[in-house]
Amino acid sequence: MYRFTVHSFQKSKTQPNLWVLAVYTFGHKDLPTCEMWVNRVNAFLNMEVGRPKNLLIFIHPMSGKGSGRRTWETVAPIFVRAKVNTKVIVTQRAGQAFDVMASTKNKELSSYDGVLAVGGDGFFNEILNGFLSSRYKAPYPPAPAGFVHPVGNDHCSSDHDLNETVTETSQHDEDQSHQDQSPLLGSEQYHGSRLPNSNQDTDFRIPSERFRFGIIPAGSTDAIVICTTGARDPVTSALHIVLGKRVCLDIAQVVRWKATATSKVEPLVHYTASFSGYGFYGDVISESEKYRWMGPKRYDYAGTKVFLRHRSYEAEIAYLEVDAEHTNSVSNKGYSCSRAQTFRNSNKCERVICRRNCNICNTNSVDMSSTATSRTPYFRPEEARWLRSKGRFLSVGAAIISNRNERAPDGLVVDAHLSDGFMHLILIKDCPRALYLW
Repeated sequence: MYRFTVHSFQKSKTQPNLWVLAVYTFGHKDLPTCEMWVNRVNAFLNMEVGRPKNLLIFIHPMSGKGSGRRTWETVAPIFVRAKVNTKVIVTQRAGQAFDVMASTKNKELSSYDGVLAVGGDGFFNEILNGFLSSRYKAPYPPAPAGFVHPVGNDHCSSDHDLNETVTETSQHDEDQSHQDQSPLLGSEQYHGSRLPNSNQDTDFRIPSERFRFGIIPAGSTDAIVICTTGARDPVTSALHIVLGKRVCLDIAQVVRWKATATSKVEPLVHYTASFSGYGFYGDVISESEKYRWMGPKRYDYAGTKVFLRHRSYEAEIAYLEVDAEHTNSVSNKGYSCSRAQTFRNSNKCERVICRRNCNICNTNSVDMSSTATSRTPYFRPEEARWLRSKGRFLSVGAAIISNRNERAPDGLVVDAHLSDGFMHLILIKDCPRALYLW
């Protein structure tokens, strides 16, 4: 009896989002018949255009519990069986992946079908920033006229009460004098869509249908993986990657215009695919870096310290109001009931989790890609209304995705989608510790 083996996968019976390896052995007494079957199977696999053939792999050896290497050793045979060629780089220092991605020439990078991060959310964002910072610069985000003057300009800080929320109409043609004074607004010379780079010898189209980013979870929270595959499992992620599965993600741009009120306007741009935080969230991340040797438990320890410290920060936040009809349409599509009913009794509503083939994200991703100048598919910036909130805040958070994790299965924002063009703003003003904990 002549035999051949087919490596495949099957979904877990208890956890549908979890994929497990499966091996099937076939046999026949005639060797040419077995060879014909093998050739037919390989021919069908070669016809699938979405599967990657060459990948650049970055491994963070200290991510999570320091299991980056072991995680890759677990899933590496999957890539070998799928005939995916890999170039593996184990990082030796912080920022190495960023430097490699930023300095790699486009000609070399175009030889890969994508980049794979074996680590956590922070490591993925580092690789993403290295890729985008040297190749692409989106137009800077819009801002209302005269927003946030430098510290020391008293004439602009006494118009409203610190705890008052005000609205204003956006002015399309902003006063140039306000732009020159504001630490958050830049002049027209900074607006553009490309960053020239002498190291890049050929153009790299962004976004690219062929070139993709993937994650093998080995971090402390792995929120991006849980939001996309639904399972914090390296094998499941590896199978999604070798099969060529893909989802679209929104990417947020974070711009720091001035380091201090007196410094020159020198925009510093970062990109993020998950979450950006100021106040409590930033303090926890900064504090936790001192205790990286503790592994994932460092977040519990650092979070407790920061919570007991109970620091608040003076801030002014401006955001564009979204038309109610658009938020209602997204809410109704994201749930099988209205948003108001969801808050009254969540047990009576069936939540529609945003993952692959989400109708909302698929529709909006097409709208976004059809025009390079559109910031979101829901409004024109010149016609939008600005809302402002000013005062002392314990935390300011901006969630691009729901950020689900094992501690918070529903995430920070339950009804967030992966690529709907929305950012969810979470503002918590200064309040007693008990109220903040609630």
